[in-house]
Amino acid sequence: MRIIALSLVLLSALALAGCKSKAEKVKQLQDQYNAEYPAYARACLDEDTSGAARLLTGERLTAEQTAALEAKRKEREVRCKPEADRLAEFQREILAAQQ
Repeated sequence: MRIIALSLVLLSALALAGCKSKAEKVKQLQDQYNAEYPAYARACLDEDTSGAARLLTGERLTAEQTAALEAKRKEREVRCKPEADRLAEFQREILAAQQ
């Protein structure tokens, strides 16, 4: 009977330790994500949206203005893709660790 009780205590302790390390891993990943996201948002999401603002106000863009905005958007996508992929990977790891 003592062996069974001791086994249950050990299994409970291991389960609690596993939960704690799981929670610590989630927190670590979330902290990394939270540390990196603001710089990404400033560099990649808070870009000049004057083209969108012009369209909302009804102002027409010339072909040259539209081409310049499109070129800027493509450059931003290329520049920001590695960091966007890294942040998406953090999100996937966080979700997986929460399971």
